Amino acid sequence: MSDTLIPGVYQTTKLDRALGWARKYSIFMYPFVTACCGMEYMSVASSHYDIDRFGAGLPRFSPRQADVLIVVGTISQKMAPVLRRVYDQMCEPKWVIAFGACASVGGPYDNYSTLQGIDRIVPVDIYIPGCPPRPEMILDGLMKLQEKIQNQKQDLI
Repeated sequence: MSDTLIPGVYQTTKLDRALGWARKYSIFMYPFVTACCGMEYMSVASSHYDIDRFGAGLPRFSPRQADVLIVVGTISQKMAPVLRRVYDQMCEPKWVIAFGACASVGGPYDNYSTLQGIDRIVPVDIYIPGCPPRPEMILDGLMKLQEKIQNQKQDLI
């Protein structure tokens, strides 16, 4: 059968799959960078790693324009309410990536002033391990997020 449309025959697709595919390749990240992992995050935008080929090349610096919050680095107890406010300002659907050991579990800082994982204040979808994580791990985490976005039920708002 040819690729042309034949009168009386309809080509159908699942709307969830089409929306998932569109959202998968149009990721607008809000980088919440607070520590040394920021250098590794910046390196994925270089020509060697090229995060733009995954549809995530344009970071947004307003939470109202972003759909992925990427928390890069150590979050102190004083910074936690600010992070929560940024998360609350994001529109649905929204996803969160915990980038590195500090954002995931507090890193080497086991003290009263460091938040022991951002999952205590915001729900986390993807954890990227490492201190700091290599750019390859960042791309792997991004691909896992894309797979999650593609396969979840898409809400029609």
